[in-house]
Amino acid sequence: MAFTAEEASNLLRKANANGRLAHAYLITGPEGSGTRDLALEVAAIILKCSVAEIARHPDSYSVSPESRSRAITVEQMREMEGQLYKRSVKGGNKVGMIFDADRMNANASNAFLKTLEEPPRHTHLLLVSTEPDRLLETILSRCIEVPLRPLQRREPTARQARLLARLAEFSKRTAADMQQAFSLAREFQSLLAEAKEQINEENETAFKEEVKRYRQTTDVSATWVDSREDFYKALTEARYRQERAALVATLEEWWGDVLRHQQAVAHIDHPDLSVATAAIAQRISTADALRRADAISALRDNFNRNVQEALAIEVAFLEAFAA
Repeated sequence: MAFTAEEASNLLRKANANGRLAHAYLITGPEGSGTRDLALEVAAIILKCSVAEIARHPDSYSVSPESRSRAITVEQMREMEGQLYKRSVKGGNKVGMIFDADRMNANASNAFLKTLEEPPRHTHLLLVSTEPDRLLETILSRCIEVPLRPLQRREPTARQARLLARLAEFSKRTAADMQQAFSLAREFQSLLAEAKEQINEENETAFKEEVKRYRQTTDVSATWVDSREDFYKALTEARYRQERAALVATLEEWWGDVLRHQQAVAHIDHPDLSVATAAIAQRISTADALRRADAISALRDNFNRNVQEALAIEVAFLEAFAA
């Protein structure tokens, strides 16, 4: 379930006050959701200073893409890690922040993984990313994710709208069963297959047009063609992961709205479907709603771990939508 930046801040403040702050957090969300501001705020909480003082605080360290390739290099990571392993200047905690963490190159990711596995004492790590699917699974599994939702509500895409419509139909059922859960799972898989086909067609067309255009102006080597083909394959995979993540986020928002109804929270992600989510909220307990929401969160985690897609979907939908 995604949070507003204010909700996430309050939860992390409570965790810090109770001495239960984790050593590594991954703050995720779309552009404009406040991920960077939240990281700075949490760093200020940990270091007991103001946000304005973070940039010059001697126990605060950060990295972000600086090279011409817009990547975070292994040299940057090693420099920050070297500082984190030193004694705290002020004798308290230290904070390491990685902005645009998904831009770490392979060497930087592997170097950072060692720090995550054996973090320095009294050190907290804050990663910020708009594309967490690009991070190594081993990094994802060692961080507690704090997903933020956009500050302004975005209209759902056509596929998200179709998924929401199907969920609204599901809400009218007084009792769910395995057959209905499998039906929802198949429709979800159908949306993914449709997205994959569209992305493949668009990128294949773009690749062919690019090769044709360059052949009209200059000689094109086989190496260049292979490199561009590899680029479009990677782009296709990245776009598909984004589409899949957006559909999973829609499921999380759905169960999040159910929980918000139960807790009488004013904000609703999909107010136009408030009647549907309120109906479910009345039929099931909060513990049951949490269990079903957790099943969708587990689905997202399994996708990040490259668990077999169809199996992960079936398991998640049985847990989230069957009785």
